[in-house]
Amino acid sequence: MTTVKILGPGCANCRRLETVAREAAANAGIEAEFVKVTDMKDIIAHEVFATPGLVIDDTVVSSGRIPTAAEIRQWLDH
Repeated sequence: MTTVKILGPGCANCRRLETVAREAAANAGIEAEFVKVTDMKDIIAHEVFATPGLVIDDTVVSSGRIPTAAEIRQWLDH
């Protein structure tokens, strides 16, 4: 199963990123576990210095912006 981590303090952009990522996974038919990471030490441990951040299977794929559902789907497919 794919693990998707949403990194951020829980702001509106973080919630929006989670919504877009869930939508992308559902549309791709990919079963994924979604984890919210809100502790700043854990976020920095991923070397993400701008939130929201998106991590797919322990690889940081985006930080500081909300990628499109199409972008997220491409990352999920790899």
